[in-house]
Amino acid sequence: KDILLGEKLSKDTKENAEHVMLVDLARNDLSKHASNVQVEVFKEVQYFSHVIHLVSTVQGKPKGRAIEIVGDTFPAGTLSGAPKYKAMELIDRYENQTRGFYGGAVGFIGLDNSVNLAIAIRSFVSKNNTLYSQAGAGIVINSSEEGELQEVNNKLAALKKALIMASTI
Repeated sequence: KDILLGEKLSKDTKENAEHVMLVDLARNDLSKHASNVQVEVFKEVQYFSHVIHLVSTVQGKPKGRAIEIVGDTFPAGTLSGAPKYKAMELIDRYENQTRGFYGGAVGFIGLDNSVNLAIAIRSFVSKNNTLYSQAGAGIVINSSEEGELQEVNNKLAALKKALIMASTI
């Protein structure tokens, strides 16, 4: 069943348009402080516990400090949209609460200019004995409200499952 869903995803015009936009944004962001920016892997179907994704890898040779590259690439296009600056203005205007930890990063920037970061999505934040989580979906011209809501619910399903499993420990 997953293989059929993966094939359907790889042919979906809306999902492909969204993915190409995000790859272009990543290439643009990296090009500010990296040279020889290339797409190493393009639209590979990857399977996870509750979602199937198109995945691409964009790489370049750093020509600046790691912190500059992090500054250029965060928030990631998958969390902002494009064009990034305008999308961030709209997020600030229309979202009724700040994203806080969501969409940020967990990891390190080493004194040797090394970087290892993970985007903080599909994660819990614990505050005052309450767990918080957030999820989102990319809106493009062919999006449907029902489809995007289903995407959000699929993303949150793994967190819900983790809570259920934790309650039995």
